[in-house]
Amino acid sequence: MKGTAWRFGDDVDTDAIIPARYLNTIDPQELARHCMEDADVTFAERVRPGDIIVAGKNFGCGSSREHAPLAIKAAGVACVIAAGFARIFYRNAFNIGLPILESPEAAAGTQAGDELEVDLASGEIRNLTRGTAFKAHPIPPFMQELIKDGGLIEHVARRLKGRA
Repeated sequence: MKGTAWRFGDDVDTDAIIPARYLNTIDPQELARHCMEDADVTFAERVRPGDIIVAGKNFGCGSSREHAPLAIKAAGVACVIAAGFARIFYRNAFNIGLPILESPEAAAGTQAGDELEVDLASGEIRNLTRGTAFKAHPIPPFMQELIKDGGLIEHVARRLKGRA
């Protein structure tokens, strides 16, 4: 995948990703309209399909709302790269099919607007703007299946349907 980087700092909590005032809906498109609103009020209107969020440590900390990765995915973000993720966000991201990669080096070596190319299987992150490359832990094959199927529920439904 290839996309433009959106840069955020450390400790971006779930309330910055999708403010609590919008948790009265589970409609992905409505959540997308307010994604990152409290961190960057222009994000939802300027983000393009395939763009990539890059952040510092502890991305997705705070409450354990699945709305946060859902809003990011619905906004068209292809993946999130961070120096580190809050554990509950990490699990929720895979549960809804949002790929995430942990790479402190890529997070430190990327600026807003940089063009990135990401290979989820190998964990390779190339910053095409700066001519640099970084390594993240590759996403294990079974988790790549979750992403490909659109998340955990879709993955289980597909497997159950295959057995019928």
